[in-house]
Amino acid sequence: MTQARTVHPETLDASQVLPDDDLVRILIVDDQTSNLDAVDALLSSSGCTIVRAQSANEALLALLEHEFAAIILDIRMPGMDGLELAEIIKQRRRTRDVPLLFLTAHMMDERDVLRGYGTGAVDYLTKPVHAEVLRSKVAVFVELYRKTHALARANASLEREIAQRELAQDELRRTNAELERRVEERTEALSRADRRKDEFLASLAHELRNPLAPIRSAVELLQGVPTPEPQFARARDVIVRQVDQMKRLIDDLMDVSRITSDKLFLQVGRIDLTQVVSIAVETSRPLIVERGHQLRVILPHPPLVLDADPARLAQVLSNLLTNAAKYTPDGGDIRLTATVDDGELVIAVRDNGLGVEPEMASRIFELFTQGAASHVGQAGGLGVGLALARRLVEMHGGRLELHSDGIQRGSEFLVRLPFEARLGSATVPIAEAEPQPTAARRILIVDDNQDSAEMFAALLTAWGHQTRVAFDGPAALTAAEQLQPDVVLLDLGMPHMDGYETARRLRTQPWGRQAVLVAVTGWGLESDLERTRQAGFEHHLVKPVAPVRLRSVIAETPSRDRA
Repeated sequence: MTQARTVHPETLDASQVLPDDDLVRILIVDDQTSNLDAVDALLSSSGCTIVRAQSANEALLALLEHEFAAIILDIRMPGMDGLELAEIIKQRRRTRDVPLLFLTAHMMDERDVLRGYGTGAVDYLTKPVHAEVLRSKVAVFVELYRKTHALARANASLEREIAQRELAQDELRRTNAELERRVEERTEALSRADRRKDEFLASLAHELRNPLAPIRSAVELLQGVPTPEPQFARARDVIVRQVDQMKRLIDDLMDVSRITSDKLFLQVGRIDLTQVVSIAVETSRPLIVERGHQLRVILPHPPLVLDADPARLAQVLSNLLTNAAKYTPDGGDIRLTATVDDGELVIAVRDNGLGVEPEMASRIFELFTQGAASHVGQAGGLGVGLALARRLVEMHGGRLELHSDGIQRGSEFLVRLPFEARLGSATVPIAEAEPQPTAARRILIVDDNQDSAEMFAALLTAWGHQTRVAFDGPAALTAAEQLQPDVVLLDLGMPHMDGYETARRLRTQPWGRQAVLVAVTGWGLESDLERTRQAGFEHHLVKPVAPVRLRSVIAETPSRDRA
């Protein structure tokens, strides 16, 4: 049996002691126990682990289990002698480089000596062994072993570092490639966005100029020679219709801004679908009539009642009808139907127009995207109507879908809304009724835009009210002191003294605490409405102000005893 032990490691310098997994082992092979004990004793101060074998077979088993810094090998042994064992050791790849030190008590002839060296022996020692000679030779082998293993570890560490660096470089190359790809994609996206911005600005300029042209012509007609009543009425209708179109464009842009900033809110109530559809049809009718389309509306009977925001749902249907009118050649057919299917209200708007290309179908609901017809001058708009409609439908818990068989095959848009059968009638009014004429009110109009202020005054005077005009804050305070108005229509964005400061100073007067303050402004975001409420305004009207809305605000103002 082989035996191993570590001899007196406490006699070594601490720096020479290797970890347990890196012990330096010396193999001693001798058939005589006394010889093993003697060599073991001589190497007691070497700090090495001594492994003992009393036969060639035991030595070979030890070589299978461990690595050795050196092998001290007796030549004369029964069975397989030391020279034969040396030859086997040198034939094995794992052990061929282990130094062999032969021990012999016999005189050897030159041939045996040469044979020993031929097997890889590095030296011969004769018994009895000189202690210092043995220890010095073993020390050389141990040092060589340690340096060889240290070099091997360094090489392995270097190889690992090289491999890690190669992996890091590969990862860096992949990261660089990914970054380059992202930069290219981002550059292309920015380029597309820039092109879409330019296209949008061009469309915006086009869409805003379109209503201005007939308005300008109508004004020229009205301010020329006396105009016959039919032409006067037509010119007036043109102005009203085109101003409404400009207002819709601006409202769409404001709604897009509210949606993208998550500031659009619904006012949900129980509504009558028939009334909502009527409002949508009336809004889109001018374009449908202008293009000579035939519109058919098929609704369930009795009328359906659902929970929704009436104004926003009407806006969705109006956008879909207007879209159908734009992208259908003159004299086309448009159909709006409503059905209830498996717990959903399905409102379909179908046309026999230009249809949608398959590659465009996936992008048709994106902001500022227009169909192919817009590129050949057959349609127009800003490309926000469908995006706005989809978002409003989604806010109602529904979805907006497009079905088209391709170019020249028409389109069908489906509004799918959650629906639960309801009894009773609608509780939310769809449109404001025209208020009845009211008693005359004293009204102060304050706006740094003189045309706007004077036209308000002319309109209100025609309605029978007493008016006064001021073009800035200080002038408004003076005029208010003289008029002591019931209502103050106050622009917010005036220079020097804005509408908020003017309102604050008006409220400091005893009569000013009872006046109804109405903000009249181009700012219409929810944050703007909240600011005017906090500033003490009773109403917030967004320019251009609808006459029916202005009448309603004035009608709500209580009359006061002036005595």
